[in-house]
Amino acid sequence: MYCRWWMSYDEGLSELGEGLHAYLQPDGGWGWSNAGLVLGEEQSLLVDTLFDLKLTATMLERMASVTGSRPIRILVNTHANGDHCYGNQLVEGAEVIASEASAAEMEELPPAALAALMAGDFGETTNAYLSDAFGPFDFNGIEPPRPTRTFTSSLSVEVDGRLVELIEVGPAHTAGDVLVHVPDAKAIFTGDILFIGGTPLIWNGPVENWIRACELIIELDCEVIVPGHGPLTDHAGVTAVADYLRYVRSEAVARHEAGLSVFDAARDIELGPYEDWLDWERIVINVDSIYRELEPDRKPTHILDLFRLMAELKLHK
Repeated sequence: MYCRWWMSYDEGLSELGEGLHAYLQPDGGWGWSNAGLVLGEEQSLLVDTLFDLKLTATMLERMASVTGSRPIRILVNTHANGDHCYGNQLVEGAEVIASEASAAEMEELPPAALAALMAGDFGETTNAYLSDAFGPFDFNGIEPPRPTRTFTSSLSVEVDGRLVELIEVGPAHTAGDVLVHVPDAKAIFTGDILFIGGTPLIWNGPVENWIRACELIIELDCEVIVPGHGPLTDHAGVTAVADYLRYVRSEAVARHEAGLSVFDAARDIELGPYEDWLDWERIVINVDSIYRELEPDRKPTHILDLFRLMAELKLHK
């Protein structure tokens, strides 16, 4: 089932069997995230919304053929990034569940901040990069409701008696990443613990937590694996993400010991088998996060500086 990013996969709602659906958005790059649907007999659970209201409204319209008789009563956000929660306000009447850490993190980068970022003047190269990444999305009018239920570690919820396990594996990609496991279907929705064919993005770390999350996905032995970005995958896809993280950590540590800056280290690392992964320039953010792991007192690099460095790397490497 593992599919490389350059292979086509269909946009929209895909039936997975066992009362499950995935909503996929090629090409899986910046902002083009996936969502999922778990059906019970009389209601359903939605895994994540999308990056803006228009995209989320389209998704909900396409789901209406199955949710019309089984309305969405539970919405689980796998983490706090806007491409997985900015459409929450359109899921009216649903209980919104997130990890406690994700609920707190949702306050840190509101949609208005992204709208302001897109309106700024940061130089031709950076502006072009931001436009390419986020230009397709509309951040106006978004007012996501706060989660109505939070948890730490794990939470079991029922959809008409159907067990759904929420497993907190963050901090990893973000502060509070959650896996959504549906045992009776041997299926899992991973949020951004998995980028398939795209470059994983370490906003938070530590990397070891993320690698352990990949190992847990494999231990759960699911037959259906829906990533946060990219096509449906299998254990080979999970292993590829873990291997990337191990490789980048090793390479970044070596360059940190040699005294290289984040940018020089990112430019120096040969990506080898990962160089044709989508958004490879995210190596800048990943090196920066690993450097922060190595230096606990190191201040986080401003997000705008990270985008500037990615833009420069992509332009010149």
